Amino acid sequence: MQNYGNSIICQKDAFLCAAYGTSIKVHFNRKFGSGLFGGEGFILQKLKGDGLAFIHAGGTIIKRELRGERLRLDTGCLVAFTEGINFDIQLVKGLKSVFFGGEGLFLATLEGTGTVWMQSLPFSRLADRIIQSAPSIGGQSQGEGTVLGQFGSVLLG
Repeated sequence: MQNYGNSIICQKDAFLCAAYGTSIKVHFNRKFGSGLFGGEGFILQKLKGDGLAFIHAGGTIIKRELRGERLRLDTGCLVAFTEGINFDIQLVKGLKSVFFGGEGLFLATLEGTGTVWMQSLPFSRLADRIIQSAPSIGGQSQGEGTVLGQFGSVLLG
């Protein structure tokens, strides 16, 4: 964490482990939007220390350096950011965006100078995809991984 000012703020479920001497504290975002629109983003974790820290993310991990810029992203895709970044959650504007955007009603807005880590596959989306694919919960067998494929499903029932 020395490369990032000895402090990283991450989503509450992202922290895995850290070197001895790293403090982990609850970090409340006091911005009105994140408190009002709740869920992801209102309560974060702040890691402080000079050693290694490991955080969890899914899919492709994207590290972005902001230099006085603004970045808007799906709230579930935010993993962590450094202290120079201001964070808020805002309601998506426009009916087309809400209904056809596929990102939900809220977007995380990050602004300032610092580092942001994002993920392409949040755990909640991964879990949804697994549930949709599980035959016993309403998904369908894909016939993958067998020699017979779909034909085997006909024979085996």
